[in-house]
Amino acid sequence: MSSRPQPVATAEAPRAAEEPRTATEGGVPTHVAIIMDGNGRWAASRRLPRIAGHREGARALRRTIEAAIRNRVAWLTIYAFSSENWRRPAAEVLDLTGLLRHYLRNEVAELRQNGVRLRFIGDRSRFDPDIQRDLVTAERDTATNGRLNLTVALSYGARAEILAAARHVAEAARAGRLDPAALDEATFEGFLSTAGIPDPDLILRTSGEQRLSNFLLWQAAYAELVFLDVLWPDFGEEHFAQALADYARRERRFGARPA
Repeated sequence: MSSRPQPVATAEAPRAAEEPRTATEGGVPTHVAIIMDGNGRWAASRRLPRIAGHREGARALRRTIEAAIRNRVAWLTIYAFSSENWRRPAAEVLDLTGLLRHYLRNEVAELRQNGVRLRFIGDRSRFDPDIQRDLVTAERDTATNGRLNLTVALSYGARAEILAAARHVAEAARAGRLDPAALDEATFEGFLSTAGIPDPDLILRTSGEQRLSNFLLWQAAYAELVFLDVLWPDFGEEHFAQALADYARRERRFGARPA
């Protein structure tokens, strides 16, 4: 199967980025992105199979969605399955895709009722056809919601996303639909899979690791980074509040100095 990402925007009709890109209200980030790390270590520490950690991680995700809504965070993006995760043992990949299938068929109705809009970014072509159909259905059924915009990165890699966008730009230029001299950041963003989604104000990662692991590399240019020494299955509202409080204490200058 193809490993090429499936960007939302095409070369023929890139979507403009929404404004404001990094606005905050009352110190609360508009957009929080999370690298959910530590499921395997959580399970290993309890002598449980890795799938037990992934299942508990799904419960942590539910708590996080509820916390985002209570804190009036408008956009939440989660790194659920990276393009590199396909290289894990076949049994674990089967467990992960099975959990995704279960989530799509048993949780989306509640998300819809709670006003959550779902989007998926990444190479969905690598999933089984029934999962691909469920992804489309979930997006369609929640498209009119606006209480929380939840973006799920599945089979996602930021380098592949940027490379795919560059290919689309080249194709548009070669076809005469785009003047290379007129290409700017806003136009390029329209070719990314996150077109129309504001850049994250805050990216947090659990488990104590301190790296982005190929997640939202373009979009993270001015994001505040918070690394928490808690495994993802143990992540709760108090940890979410801790990250928001850390964010609120920071001064965001975007490369400029106060006047």
